[in-house]
Amino acid sequence: MTRVDTPSPAPSAVDIVGFEPAHLEGAQALSTAVGWAHRVEDWALNLSVSRGVIGLADGRVVATALCSLHGPVATLNMIIVDGSMRGRGLGRKVMEAAMALAEDREMRLVATPEGMPLYRKLGFLENGRIVQMGGTARAATPECDVQVGSVNPQRLAKMDFAASGMERGALLTRIAEAGETLSADGGFAMLRRFGRGHVLGPIVARNPATARALIAAAATRMEGQPLRIDVYEDLGLVPFIEELGLAIAGTGTPMVRAAKAHPESDYRTHALVSQALG
Repeated sequence: MTRVDTPSPAPSAVDIVGFEPAHLEGAQALSTAVGWAHRVEDWALNLSVSRGVIGLADGRVVATALCSLHGPVATLNMIIVDGSMRGRGLGRKVMEAAMALAEDREMRLVATPEGMPLYRKLGFLENGRIVQMGGTARAATPECDVQVGSVNPQRLAKMDFAASGMERGALLTRIAEAGETLSADGGFAMLRRFGRGHVLGPIVARNPATARALIAAAATRMEGQPLRIDVYEDLGLVPFIEELGLAIAGTGTPMVRAAKAHPESDYRTHALVSQALG
């Protein structure tokens, strides 16, 4: 008896096309499949300040990459490839397409261990470490007075630019409209819905004491509820945040390509808006 093997189906062709709002639900399904907590609303916030591309196979979103534009800086993010499509160079294709959208800007991203080899090949260099903190928040007394409420958007954008070198006034306005702004002398923080809970970020402050006060005030407002904060490890906030009920949930590696000089400032970004948006 002769054995006849059934040929394996040919891999579906993938078209690289521009990311449109109509693709949000497909993109969210893809991020859920890889274990990311993003809601459609979280994707929509990213897309509101971004250009992007997707990979489409048989009408299904199988890859994504966004290039978020912040004046002289672009953040490359939401780079995902469906598990069934890996090993075919698709990640590199969408990444290169997103990089082209950045034009001559400085490019930043936060890398997972899986993505780092590709990013190194594309000219990105490591620049520190991000620690993702998450858990059920506990109340604490801030070290200084913290106000909750509206703050002049131009003032927020000025402090944020001094800290990050990114022009994110429109993004900060959108976050303020959907969430809460906490402010203190020499800093501010923003609290909003994200995933299955809330995220605190950015946290911009001139000194660690102000950053701690903003975090304590936010944790008090979120007492008993899930809270996430993505902080720069080298600023020493991790032990303090652990006292507020949050634990280390993961890490990421900031990387930069075509870095440019930025004016020096006393302000520092202590926590990110998100790992996608810097």
